[in-house]
Amino acid sequence: MSYLVLARKSRPQIFAQVVGQKPIVRTLQNGLLQNRVPHALIFSGVRGTGKTTLARIMAKAINCEQGPPPEPCNKCRSCKEIMAGSSVDLHEVDGASNRGIQEIRELKENIRFMPTSSKFKIIIIDEVHMLTTEAFNALLKTLEEPPEHVYFMFATTELHKVPVTILSRCQRYELKRVAHAELAAHFASLAQQEGINIDEAALNMVVREAGGSVRDGLSLLDQVFSYCGENVIGQEVADVLGLVSHEVIADLARALLAKDLSAALNNLDKVYSYGMDIKRFINELLAWFRSLVVCSISKDPAVLLDLPADELALLQEVAAAYSSQTLFMMFNLLLEGLEKAAFSARPRFAVEMTFIRAVQVDDVVPVTDLLTRLDDVLAGVALPQQQVAQQARQSIPSQQSSQQPPQVNTQTNNHENQQVPQPDQHRGPTGSSLPPSTRQPSQPGPPAEAEKKKAPEPVAPPPPPQASPSDEQGVASVNAPEANAPGVSEQNPPPPEDTYAPLASGVHKKDVRKHWPDFVSYVQERIKWMGAALNSSSSARLENGVLTVNYDESVDCKLLESKANLVRLTEFAMDFFQEELKVTFQVPNSSACSTDSDSAGAVRQERQKLAHDSLVLAAVDIFNGQVGDIRVGPRFRGPLHEEKVDE
Repeated sequence: MSYLVLARKSRPQIFAQVVGQKPIVRTLQNGLLQNRVPHALIFSGVRGTGKTTLARIMAKAINCEQGPPPEPCNKCRSCKEIMAGSSVDLHEVDGASNRGIQEIRELKENIRFMPTSSKFKIIIIDEVHMLTTEAFNALLKTLEEPPEHVYFMFATTELHKVPVTILSRCQRYELKRVAHAELAAHFASLAQQEGINIDEAALNMVVREAGGSVRDGLSLLDQVFSYCGENVIGQEVADVLGLVSHEVIADLARALLAKDLSAALNNLDKVYSYGMDIKRFINELLAWFRSLVVCSISKDPAVLLDLPADELALLQEVAAAYSSQTLFMMFNLLLEGLEKAAFSARPRFAVEMTFIRAVQVDDVVPVTDLLTRLDDVLAGVALPQQQVAQQARQSIPSQQSSQQPPQVNTQTNNHENQQVPQPDQHRGPTGSSLPPSTRQPSQPGPPAEAEKKKAPEPVAPPPPPQASPSDEQGVASVNAPEANAPGVSEQNPPPPEDTYAPLASGVHKKDVRKHWPDFVSYVQERIKWMGAALNSSSSARLENGVLTVNYDESVDCKLLESKANLVRLTEFAMDFFQEELKVTFQVPNSSACSTDSDSAGAVRQERQKLAHDSLVLAAVDIFNGQVGDIRVGPRFRGPLHEEKVDE
């Protein structure tokens, strides 16, 4: 007789021999004792967990001649015929090869007849999800109301492929993966029955490779027994199965966490010398780092990690030496890099580059610490202006101040050429006056009057007011003075540190007639229909802060006269021309397209609020610069989403 493999030799024949499915076994036994066995059952789960085995044991228990016991007797004629596979009342159908509607029709014809030698006819369909849609539909009515002498039992590894109309007519039993401890105890018992000594390391390797499947583990165990003989050790199991012990994976993980690239590459070379498959190695390493993350964040990692006690203790020891953020970042880097390496033409090169990238990442700073530092920085910016200026002066090295000779700002005595800063009429929220919008450089007199020049005393404007935070979309750019700028020279030194640089609102002004096509393109990039409406205008002029757009027909400016669209157009005009202005429309011999006189008020207030923002003022004071463009429109130049036109 040919050799019978362990997977068939050790197949359970009673419920007590089933490994790791106690809740399901108990439910089935109670159903037998209480005579509550459903006419259709479906067993689902991963491969090798006992789906077909439970169906056969259930078939023996239903037809057992000893009555309805919780266990089949395996001694009566019916039980022996089922065990021998010769029972005419038990039909086992392979759903993968008998999946058509014709096979289901033949099955329906056969179940109409009464059982030959047993009490019931049992229909077992394995891999039932492989049946076609037509076959499922042909089975629906019979499955819902079968004859009293028929029981259906289905088995599948992909329950989601079974139609819900079939599932609703069956009692479902979902088998789980067998736990590590139960598999280890079962394999140790089988090895003892076979008269083979197997050490704990070898047993753990086989159980880990089984992945919760009893049949997969038995196949591996059969292979190991054939190679090792009567004494099985871990090193021989690693050799025959092409595995790497967890000590090598653990050393590699510790080297990566310790930023020891040389040790990591040496361990990688050991892995390749063992001939381990690249995908298996990647899965082993990622599983190890996943276990480290679980040990770092879980109070009871044994619930989530089905591992031996010594391996779990090693993981907890390594995880305790690093923060959870560092472990998570390392795991994420390896996950991204090693997933690409699995499909690379040069997988080892890709793995080595991933290791290099991983060891170059420093310890991760928690986000809460970064937010705390940001709050401290913002709190420092919000200090009084004098303290901010003092901190800025302290941050400048003393060597720079010693290397720069003092410069004197000379001006002529001519009253026409003397420049005196004039206070602005607008005032901020605190009542202090705004700095002037621009400061013109002084013009030196003729060479003959050079001796008469003298520097006037600098006039320090009052400290800038504290204002509310700027708008989300507002942008105020700060222009730092350059060495070759007209306002910074030996005749015109930069203002002292204690003074506030004025608002350079007129630096980037543009001529309306010259730059009108550019402005139309500027608007059209943001709102296409508004740019098209401006393009249909006949002319435009700017006088006394009023931008007048002329149209030949009132229908061309009809959409622009609404308040919402006019405010948006005013916003774009101020952003482009960098001047406070009001937009109006003019149609010859018509009062159409009349505009609200206060349409630019909201935009003007928003620009003033940006000019007085505390962060902007602090930046101006620290960098000794000037406020250039003030934009209250979109922060980026990309086109806006099309808005609903106000008609």
